[in-house]
Amino acid sequence: MKNVNPEQNPPWTAKELKACLFDFGGTLDADGVTWQDRFYALYEKHGVDVDREAFRHAFYAADDALVDTHALETAGLQETLQTQAERVWEALDLKKTGGRLRAIVTDFLDGMRWHTERNRKLLTRLGARYRLGIVSNFYGNLDRVCTDLGIRDLFACIVDSSRVGVMKPDPLIFQAALNQLGLRPHQSVFVGDNPARDMEGAKGMGMPHIWLVGKNGKSRTPCCPEDPIIPTLEDLGPLLLHGTFERRQEVAG
Repeated sequence: MKNVNPEQNPPWTAKELKACLFDFGGTLDADGVTWQDRFYALYEKHGVDVDREAFRHAFYAADDALVDTHALETAGLQETLQTQAERVWEALDLKKTGGRLRAIVTDFLDGMRWHTERNRKLLTRLGARYRLGIVSNFYGNLDRVCTDLGIRDLFACIVDSSRVGVMKPDPLIFQAALNQLGLRPHQSVFVGDNPARDMEGAKGMGMPHIWLVGKNGKSRTPCCPEDPIIPTLEDLGPLLLHGTFERRQEVAG
């Protein structure tokens, strides 16, 4: 890592890093925006009027049920999105308007594909220097989903909570990835968008961490002093490859 102003340095350097681990939803497939928020924005776009709080409850209820029943363990990307969207639609007791639901799923999928394709170039560059992995709370089919997105080949390990039986922020799910890579916590950096699951989880492991807050994020304070906060995944390139880092107290829209 190049020498930079000490006041701009995170409390760790890239010198000892051998791997970079990522969250999936909201991190690799979007710039810090959760599935719930993206789906709700598409409801609004397509003229489906739903109370925000009611939508939140329906989304989490559907999500939890899909995990508990292992309903998606063999599903591909399209089926995963379609099933998730249908469960939320049913939970909200919306009228059968299949055209709008299909349009919402199509737009969501297009957004995922755009972001993962954009990120491929960065991930390829990072992969030339670091081993890459994913640690995600998911449905048991993350390996298949990454294959459908065309990014599976970029990752040395994929740890899916439904496969290992433990969820972030539990340190055991992070340890599962480290075990596969044969590394210790300080040798890997974790990148995620959720402060409780991702940042606190990695912090609890003693693992360096980078918070992806999104372009429209309000002023944020990192969980550890001088930790990096980035608006897009593309900011990882300068930080991890060149040592260029500027902590952002506020991210402009």
